[in-house]
Amino acid sequence: MSQADPALVKTLLDALNNAYVPYSDHPVAAVMECPDGQQFAGANVEVAHYKGLCAEASAISAMITAGQRELAKVYVMGPGEHLCTPCGDCRQRIREFATPNTHISVISRQGEVLKTYTMETLLPDAFGPEQLPQR
Repeated sequence: MSQADPALVKTLLDALNNAYVPYSDHPVAAVMECPDGQQFAGANVEVAHYKGLCAEASAISAMITAGQRELAKVYVMGPGEHLCTPCGDCRQRIREFATPNTHISVISRQGEVLKTYTMETLLPDAFGPEQLPQR
């Protein structure tokens, strides 16, 4: 397995350590990287009524707030050494800003790249903005 960039791993670990997960104790971190190299980190945030915010959604929100609209790479890190892939909702969120060249990588806490997906392998035959009528 290959190793992720140490600076990226540190960003993911910092976000993971800041996750707010008092109910599940399942912290997740995500980094969205735009084509210009800008990166936006996010962590999951749980609330008492159990409708929290996923790490991927948190990072995408930061990206959108900064004025970015395209994803080059997505990185996700979970609490263990197993694959912690984006949930279904987040796969669709990523799809909204992905291109056919976007890569989604799951990184272990040790910095190992556990698996990398294309958008097509992560969410095959996905529905996207191009399927909607142009306004």
